[in-house]
This record gives sequence, C-alpha cells and structure tokens, in this order.
Amino acid sequence: MAAKNLGIGIGLRVPHYAAIQSTAPAVDFFEIISENFMVEGGPPLRNLSRVLEQYPVVQHGVSLGIASAQGLDFEYLDRLKQLARMTDTPWLSDHLCWTRSGSHHSHDLLPVPYTEENATYIADKARIVQDFIERPFALENLSSYVSFKSSQMTEWEFYRRVIEAADIYMMLDVNNVYVSSVNHGFDPMDYLRSLPYERVIQVHVAGHTELADGSLLDTHNRPVRDEVWQLYRYVHQRTGGVSTILEWDADFLGFEDTVAQAMIARRHMTELHDSLDEQFGDQVDGDPDALTA
Repeated sequence: MAAKNLGIGIGLRVPHYAAIQSTAPAVDFFEIISENFMVEGGPPLRNLSRVLEQYPVVQHGVSLGIASAQGLDFEYLDRLKQLARMTDTPWLSDHLCWTRSGSHHSHDLLPVPYTEENATYIADKARIVQDFIERPFALENLSSYVSFKSSQMTEWEFYRRVIEAADIYMMLDVNNVYVSSVNHGFDPMDYLRSLPYERVIQVHVAGHTELADGSLLDTHNRPVRDEVWQLYRYVHQRTGGVSTILEWDADFLGFEDTVAQAMIARRHMTELHDSLDEQFGDQVDGDPDALTA
C-alpha cells in the first residue's frame, strides 16, 4: 500500500482546543489518542466533530497491549472500529508492547524480550487486529529503558520480523529510536538502515529529557533535539515523504509555538529536497531509493 502523505500535524490535546476552533490553524492533520474518544457522547465527541469538519484525523492508541499474554479484547476493538468509522482515519496505530496482566492495567508501555516466539505471537495477533478493523494497522517502536538476557535479536530485527510476518505497517517514532540508542549504546543508524521503508506509514518526532546519568526519557515536553532531526532527515529520504506528527504531551507551549515546532519538519523536508535537486536534478524525482545511492 502506498499511503498518502498527509503532511505535518500535531497531537490533538485539550489545552489547544480553543485556539484550534478560533483560528483554523495551518496544520495538515491531527492525531488523536483513540481511547480519549471511545465514549458514548459528550464534550470529547463534540470537540472531535468540530475538528473533523476542517481536518483529517489519524487515530493512535495506547491500550491495545498487543504483546500482553491475554487474547485480544474484541469489545475494545469493536469500540475502536466504531470510532474509526466516525473519524474515517486512513489507518490506526498502537504500540509494540504489553500493558495488561490479568485484570491489572499498568498504564505503561512495557517491552518484551526479542525472541522468535514473541515475534510470532505478536504478529499473529496484529494480523487479526488489521483484519478486524478493516483498515491499515501500524505498530510503533518503544523508547526502551531495560533489556532482557533472553532476547535473541536486536530491537530493529524484532520490529521488522513482527511487521513483515503480520503484513502490517510501521508507525516509526524517530525520537524513540534515538532515546533507546543512547540508553542501550547502539548506533541509531544501524536501526534505521535496517527498516523496510515501504511499510513506514507514519512518523513521530518528539522531545526527551536527559537525566543526570546521561540516560534519556521520552517525555514529550521539550523541543525535538538536533540529533533527532538528523535521523528524521534520513527517514524522509528513505520514504520520499511520510505523514509526520509532533508529540507534545506535558509542559504545554502555546498553540502557535507548538505548531511552529512541528513545522521545523517541513523546513528539513524543504532543505533536503533543495539539496537533492542541486545534486541530482530529475534523477531523484519519484525514486526514494535514488536518494541514498
């Protein structure tokens, strides 16, 4: 599937509702947290309806827990599918993680060992999710803070194996790649060079926090670091342009400043294309592989 590039957008968050409704800002689309709108009615759906009158909306979930030991929750999936009909989201995404154990929901995105068994188990469930929701389904890579002795492969090998075995898509978080690379001491370019870019359907960028010991936390409350933007430029090259969302979830800026942060992505796109045009001219038009030749 050649996914449409929706452009540059931001996550739809409550502190920005008034500004969005009063100014009709020049963003290309919004991303919503699905669970915030999986309700019967009331203000959440009224506000969402207003946004849908002017903008495309893409759904991103946090509660599927695809790697949890339990089977899929089809009541949850049915409500997710109903919301997708309302939003007409072109695809849905969630995280490559587990969140539940029995009746306990951790409200955290928890990693798994990178084993053949886990890759097969998750892929089987992800394939069912995509078939059930009847729209393209993508899984997002996590920021990682622990590793497992039982892992049999790298994170990027595991990620690719799940996606390809399930025949689904990647919601690639570039900041998460960078955060994990620092925390675990690998080269983020090793990660990015290994990905099947025909399956990258959307990209996240965000800011993170550096702790006193040099490790990083994916906090979504600061500007995107230059190191992350450089990785984003590489991803943009390999995809030829992909829908991009800036995530900002705490210590909120004013809405105009948030949009300005997101539009840095467009500046990088423009600079990259101008540079490539100067070097290669028509050789790269419509050919993402030529960009890295």
